[in-house]
Amino acid sequence: MKTRVLTACVGLPLLIAVLFLLPWTWPTAIVFGAACAVAVWELCHETKLCENKYMIVLSMLAALCVTFFSWTTGEKSVIGSWKANVPALAIYIGLFLFFILLFIELLRSHDKTPFTALCAAVFAGLVIPWLLTGLVRLRVMSYGRIYVGVALILAMTADTGAYFVGRAFGKHKLAPVISPKKTVEGAIGGVLFTVLFMELYCLIFDKGCGYDMNYLYAAIYGVIGSILSIVGDLTFSVVKRQVGIKDYGKLLPGHGGILDRFDSMIVVAPLTELLVLLLPLVG
Repeated sequence: MKTRVLTACVGLPLLIAVLFLLPWTWPTAIVFGAACAVAVWELCHETKLCENKYMIVLSMLAALCVTFFSWTTGEKSVIGSWKANVPALAIYIGLFLFFILLFIELLRSHDKTPFTALCAAVFAGLVIPWLLTGLVRLRVMSYGRIYVGVALILAMTADTGAYFVGRAFGKHKLAPVISPKKTVEGAIGGVLFTVLFMELYCLIFDKGCGYDMNYLYAAIYGVIGSILSIVGDLTFSVVKRQVGIKDYGKLLPGHGGILDRFDSMIVVAPLTELLVLLLPLVG
């Protein structure tokens, strides 16, 4: 527990500095590009879903490309803006080459590399980075710092609220095989905690900073975000159970790997991006 707290005390201020305090957006892209590359290694190598190191390296490079793409496109439409966005065109070409090189490697090593390994490499190299770098795309939006804060609240308070309410009142197991400590009461508590913190968050920016905040939308964010946060957490727990590992890595002492710490954020970040587009929280 002490190691876990110490890691949080060091890592959380650094994360806040990158996301909120620095005036540039590129540090966010660099940090989460590196995080996505590490996540590729964790999902492929640590789980042994893909043991072909050449495919893993290709997926790590693809994760960096996806991150750069998220940073360069921002609020622009991905389709239709490429003619005016040379970096985006370069990324498209790079991703095409990624698929071709994976196919060639599968043909070269078909006797020892199953097709499922290629599927894991694609999922790790493209899908997870695209979901997680929703934080990067949020950061470059108008009111980006506010929306990044929303994503952090949705991911962190749901987990924290569920933990404390579950310990105090939990009786009915939510997913006894996947995550024995999670309870239905804890999940409900996580939803209530998240809605409460979202309302307080809006109150701070409304009364303290003069922003026009929508409290109804904040409640909607809280309900949907907390539920899907739990879904993300349980989903990556399922993978660990199926492959027989306790943690995805040891990069973050006391917490495990990137996927252990950001499992909820992988779902919450793109959800927040979608909610911002449909139900803008800031007027």
